[in-house]
Amino acid sequence: MLAAGLIATLHVWHRRDGDLRVDPITRTDAEIMFWIAVVFSNSLGTAFGDMLVDVIGLSFIEGAMVTAGVIALVLVLHYAKAMNDVALFWLAFIFTRPFGATFGDFLTKPLSHGGLDLGTYNAAAVCLGLMSVLILASMQRRKKRLAVQAAQGRGDRSPARRDGQQRP
Repeated sequence: MLAAGLIATLHVWHRRDGDLRVDPITRTDAEIMFWIAVVFSNSLGTAFGDMLVDVIGLSFIEGAMVTAGVIALVLVLHYAKAMNDVALFWLAFIFTRPFGATFGDFLTKPLSHGGLDLGTYNAAAVCLGLMSVLILASMQRRKKRLAVQAAQGRGDRSPARRDGQQRP
């Protein structure tokens, strides 16, 4: 039902606008379609995460690993240019919700229910630490890439934004 609602919303949006791009959304009617799609996709992602744990019987960490695997596949498809970026955006958008929910449950639920029983504040600290490591690693990777490009005399070859400015 939720998948049908999301597909219908995206279909109507695409028929009206000719695309499903979310950057930039400049018209109110397109923004309304975006938010309807967000509600459906968040609900669909939540239902998927609940299905993994409650229906299929995966543990919280197994559910998180399944959804992380889907997100990793989306990443591979993006870098391989094997699929439309807009479709990949919506797939990633849908699957980040159940990843966050199942991983959060893994961190906070009692040991007897398959969690680590860290509590809300400790779980938030773990997530902040993981995000910080990922952000720092990404920054270091970009810094190294730019240094190599500068040494080769190529400069920053990141794609230009729609407004003509270089991406940071």
